[in-house]
Amino acid sequence: MSAHLQGSLFDQADRPALGPLTGLRRTVLGDGAWIDVLPGWLSGGDALFATLADEVPWRAERRQMYDRTVDVPRLLAFYRDGDALPSPVLDEARDALSAHYAEELGEPFTTAGLCHYRDGRDSVAWHGDTHGRSSHEDTMVAILSLGAPRDLLLRPLRGGDTVRRPLGHGDLIVMGGSCQRTWQHAVPKTAHARGPRISVQYRPRGVR
Repeated sequence: MSAHLQGSLFDQADRPALGPLTGLRRTVLGDGAWIDVLPGWLSGGDALFATLADEVPWRAERRQMYDRTVDVPRLLAFYRDGDALPSPVLDEARDALSAHYAEELGEPFTTAGLCHYRDGRDSVAWHGDTHGRSSHEDTMVAILSLGAPRDLLLRPLRGGDTVRRPLGHGDLIVMGGSCQRTWQHAVPKTAHARGPRISVQYRPRGVR
C-alpha cells in the first residue's frame, strides 16, 4: 500500500533510532489511571513509515453498527506474541519498553497492533482496551506514533474534563494503571488537512 508522508524538516536521521526513555513525563489522571509521554522518542521515522505503509499486510474491516454494517475508518494489522515484526526497530522499541517498565508492569510487552489512519477522515471512536485481562486488571498500553500529527483524547468514564495529547512523528504515550477500565481514549476525525499516520500499540499478553 502506498501512502504519501511529507518528510519532516526536523528529523533528518538516516535510519530509525530510539532515544532513552529517561525523558518520560507522567501525568496522573485520577481513579488509578496515568499516562507517560515522551515526544520524539524515535528519530529517522520517515523510512520506517514508508516501510510499514508498503509492507504491512493491512486489512480493512467492517463492523455492525446498529442496523447496518459500516467500514472501520482505518486499516489494521496485528502481530501476536512470537510473530516477526515488520522492522527491527519495532522489536527494539518493544524490548526497551519491557525493560523500562519491568518492575512496575511485572511482565513484558508481547503483541503489536498497528493502525493506519490514511487522512483526517480516519479515526477511532471512544473506547478502552478491555478485551481480556485489562477488563479487571491494571495494565499498560504503549503507543508509538508515526507520520502526521493527530490528537489523542482521553476522558474519565465517571464524567469530567477531556484530556488532549497531540502526538507527532516519533512520539510515545503509555497508558497505565486503571486507564483502560476507568478512562476512554479516541482519535477523532479532523476537517483540517492531515497526512497519513500509523500508530503501533504494544500490549502485554492477554490484553486487547
